[in-house]
Amino acid sequence: MQPRITVISLGVDDLDASLRFYRDGLGLATEGIIGTEFEYGAVVFITLESGLRLALWPRQSIARDTGLAQSPASPTDMTLGHNVASQAEVDAVMAQAAAAGAVIVKPAHQTFWGGYAGYFQDIDGHLWEIAWNPQWTE
Repeated sequence: MQPRITVISLGVDDLDASLRFYRDGLGLATEGIIGTEFEYGAVVFITLESGLRLALWPRQSIARDTGLAQSPASPTDMTLGHNVASQAEVDAVMAQAAAAGAVIVKPAHQTFWGGYAGYFQDIDGHLWEIAWNPQWTE
């Protein structure tokens, strides 16, 4: 298999509220909610780098599309890592997330691996790690 992951979908409980969090709170560019003409089709796409997209899709729609029963969310099943260029940028992103309504799970701190990182949960409980890694220069 060639690694061609193009979309990471996050199940959300309230698509409008998630749109506001990511667009208005975190400043991520999006066209907003599309696909409302289709039952279970409403979704938000956020373009990330290198053609990758973050999709915000109601949990109910994911359950319907996959045929699986909707299950309780578990924030420790997965994290999203956002690497930045400096410790100061980690602090700035963490502050921006908190102002947007995120819950700071672990404030930014020096890490055991020589970097600087913190964790927050978005309004649906998804965990984001904001990190500066001195080993990664790009």
